[in-house]
Amino acid sequence: MVFEHEIPEGSKLYFAATAKTKRLIETKASTLLDEAGFEEILTPLFSYHQHMSICDQRELIRVNDSENHPISLRADSTIDVVRILNKRLGGNTEHKKWFYIQPVYRYPADEQYQIGVEIIDEPNLSVALVQATRILNVLEITPLLQISNINIPRILSEMLDLTLDDFRHVNIEKLLSLKIDWLTRLVYMQHADEVDAVAKIVPDALKPELLKIKELCIGLEYPNVVIAPLYYAKMLYYDELFFRVIENNDVYAMGGRYKSDETVSVGFAIYTDALIDALHQ
Repeated sequence: MVFEHEIPEGSKLYFAATAKTKRLIETKASTLLDEAGFEEILTPLFSYHQHMSICDQRELIRVNDSENHPISLRADSTIDVVRILNKRLGGNTEHKKWFYIQPVYRYPADEQYQIGVEIIDEPNLSVALVQATRILNVLEITPLLQISNINIPRILSEMLDLTLDDFRHVNIEKLLSLKIDWLTRLVYMQHADEVDAVAKIVPDALKPELLKIKELCIGLEYPNVVIAPLYYAKMLYYDELFFRVIENNDVYAMGGRYKSDETVSVGFAIYTDALIDALHQ
């Protein structure tokens, strides 16, 4: 029996103080991004292309359009934003810097509010990372910023006959059991100033990927940063440098470099719901 006051598990209800906090976060972020030259875009709730964004398509909430073509509730914004800008609005705008404030939905009834930024045709992740840290600063919070490079675990999985799940689940015991000095150094590496010393002893294929992490950290004005060269995020589109903002088990933001239809871009998403919880705690 479903009572009249019940809402589906995973759905969001904000009222009074939490609704005010949500609006405050969105207002501060949108004001900052507008001042930085970003334009706002709101994409349709329904999409034909969500299968290109989601690793597990069972998470899609599917229906059919009037001609019986399968469509999905928006489960991710990045690919739709890029496709709409390149394919539909390409002749009407040359603007490259965009942001959106809108929810995404996953099966069966999970609802998640996001503030997202996409910088089209921009390969330098630091451009997006600066905007993410500026938003955190204006909200006066400094959770842990973790910087990684997805290419490193990919290379190691082939080189050492490991699975990517060993990195995704942070199987430190298995990595240390190989008793490889440079791999052990990578396991324990946390700061950008360690990169040069370790880069001298790792295999050649890893050196440029490690240096990309160091370069991303140079000049970064944020007080709480670590690097995690062996962290692997299973994403369909982030393909190289990657960052996430975390505290305990909560993820506040995530971003990286990606390619869509041969266009290299960078972007990130801030998870508004996690921030609301954090600010109220």
